[in-house]
Amino acid sequence: MAMMSFSSDIPPGLSKSNAKVGVYVDVANLVRNGGYGMRYEVLREFACRDGAELVRLNAYVSFDVDRASKDAPYKYKMTNFYAILRDFGYKVIEKPVKWYVDESGNRFGKANADLDMAVDALLQSENLDRVLLVTGDGDFVQVVRALQNKGCRVETMAFQNISSDLKKESDMFMSGYLIPNLLPIDSVDRRSNQWGELGSRVRGFCYHHDDSQNFGFMRFLQKVSSGLWITDSRREDSPYRTAYFRDSNLASDINPRHLPDRNLIFEFELVKAANGDNPEARNITLVGRS
Repeated sequence: MAMMSFSSDIPPGLSKSNAKVGVYVDVANLVRNGGYGMRYEVLREFACRDGAELVRLNAYVSFDVDRASKDAPYKYKMTNFYAILRDFGYKVIEKPVKWYVDESGNRFGKANADLDMAVDALLQSENLDRVLLVTGDGDFVQVVRALQNKGCRVETMAFQNISSDLKKESDMFMSGYLIPNLLPIDSVDRRSNQWGELGSRVRGFCYHHDDSQNFGFMRFLQKVSSGLWITDSRREDSPYRTAYFRDSNLASDINPRHLPDRNLIFEFELVKAANGDNPEARNITLVGRS
């Protein structure tokens, strides 16, 4: 297993944070939208990347009591998952699935934890400086505004199908795909290359492309630290790195004329470049749109 690429180093000129942080995870939303298999211990590390104090760590999950009474493997799988979350320090809030019948006689289940998560975040924000909402649901836009009006900095993180309004209202949005080792990469090469090392596969986005010369540059997060706003990889204190690529290394389903696009997340292998200190990106595939 690759080592986690986190750093407690504080960039020069910055001091360790005294902030109190609350994390609220909409587990069902994540699982449905690209986050299945997410490593919750990595999420916890990300939330406290600047040495902040973790005050609340809530995970909102759905549980089908009716199915659990008939399906032993389902019951075991879910209860084991909840136990793992608790081992990582999460308070697990279970929302039972309720079953309904629509006008056509079709039976459907709902276990919407949005209200519980919103109320908890608002009530508990009195003791928080920063809130991380892990969801892409646009229903939380008003919650973000309310938390900001209470004086909290609000960050959001999700993978796919993310509300554009939620991203705009957040003080910082981070695609979960970009956080080192948050969502494991199933690499053909089974060697334990640490994220960001030559030979490893990482995820990033294209921030520059030259249509006339058929090349571009990817930006990826080398490590998680307090200076996520330092996006210029030329700075020594930046946690980001740049990788050069040729259009010939793009997968066939990627149109280079649509680049650059910061919302498109790519996965690629890092190899030593012929010139310069930055690596070259090869075997580039499209993961999704954040």
